[in-house]
Amino acid sequence: MTVFSDLNLVEPLLRALEKQGFESPTPIQSSAIPYLLESKDLMGIAQTGGGKTAAFVLPLLQTLSHDRKRPKSNKPTAIILAPTRELASQIGKCIQVFSRDIKLFHTVVYGGTPYGPQFQALVRGVDILVATPGRLKDHIERGSVQLDNVRTLILDEADRMLDMGFIDDVTEISAKLPENHQTVMFSATMSSQIKHLSKQLLNNPVYVEAPRETMVANTIDHSVLMVAQQHKKDLLMHLLALEGKDRVLVFVRTKATTETIAADIEAEVEGIKAAAIHGDKPQRARERTLRSFKNGKFSVLVATDVAARGIDVSGITHVINYDLPMEPENYVHRVGRTGRAGATGIAISLCEPRERNLLRSVEQTIKQQVRVDDDHPFPAPAPSKKKHRPSGSKKPFSKTKKTVSKNKGKPRFMDAKRSNSPSNGANKRSATKRQKFKRAS
Repeated sequence: MTVFSDLNLVEPLLRALEKQGFESPTPIQSSAIPYLLESKDLMGIAQTGGGKTAAFVLPLLQTLSHDRKRPKSNKPTAIILAPTRELASQIGKCIQVFSRDIKLFHTVVYGGTPYGPQFQALVRGVDILVATPGRLKDHIERGSVQLDNVRTLILDEADRMLDMGFIDDVTEISAKLPENHQTVMFSATMSSQIKHLSKQLLNNPVYVEAPRETMVANTIDHSVLMVAQQHKKDLLMHLLALEGKDRVLVFVRTKATTETIAADIEAEVEGIKAAAIHGDKPQRARERTLRSFKNGKFSVLVATDVAARGIDVSGITHVINYDLPMEPENYVHRVGRTGRAGATGIAISLCEPRERNLLRSVEQTIKQQVRVDDDHPFPAPAPSKKKHRPSGSKKPFSKTKKTVSKNKGKPRFMDAKRSNSPSNGANKRSATKRQKFKRAS
């Protein structure tokens, strides 16, 4: 079995790992760290919860600590880009934990927070700058971040950046970096677009991928409950009332639904406290909510996909997809919040009959069939089968065969037909009926 000392990590990092209780590296760490210590460009793929953050933070800290010079004002040495504020904060905390015995400075910048403290940290000088693409671009335009001294650019959750429309910002930032910089990309999923982006940004890269049987950890039990739309909320309340759900993450599709569902849970399920988190909440409020969730002040967190990545809350026993995601890749990141670090987890999806196509897309993405569980009080009625019609019977509302006049086609036939037409008054009534029918339609 590989241990961290086999990866040529320096003693301060080995001590930090030991203090955190990490004994052996994960597959992605074993594969990526040696190449990153050699300053190679790299594209790394590993499922959520596979230790991607430590896979790039540990070698970065070691590389920067060698022959370190104090960073200049507003000129970071390394930049780590993350798609969400939550993920950026998590990376910042990881750097803080592992760099306690290494003299390095870092800061985290993202939108939704004041510029003042960010300006002060950048002016003092940082070795590592963790940022979201939009806020980093703002700092570059203001002159508070200058890219002259950047030696390493790391993109975490690169596929999510693509989904959120940040790729133009990323390519623009990358184009301004010194020519000989190192670029590293990590992601839980890989698509043709991400492959194209890696070819655009990386120079002779190494591709590493942690071995896995499916897109998600095999410690997660997946099930789907078919339910009619009008009974969906009742089923959710029923599930939350059952025992054994110590810490639950409920995913919904819209921001407004998070608040409604959280309030309904507290009102209808006895003894359970819930809260909501979504992109419209101020950053400090989101951090306060996450802190309370971690500390056990409430047991159910209702979230949009903004919480699917970057939230590292241990002990989440259940993930419930109240709404199936429109993008099947988001299912991977949602359920990845449970079953982490070898622990078991349960992922339950509520599926309306009209959402079967979304379920099929999820199954194709994770390369496994999701078990259907009908053992609940609100099962959706089975799809109606087409009734068998005996041969020879007429279809309802079938058109009758038109009778064709023998005189049709003969000279003066239409003139004779017009002469036998109803009076002008009848014509007016017929026209009136036709007009009413059009208005009704």
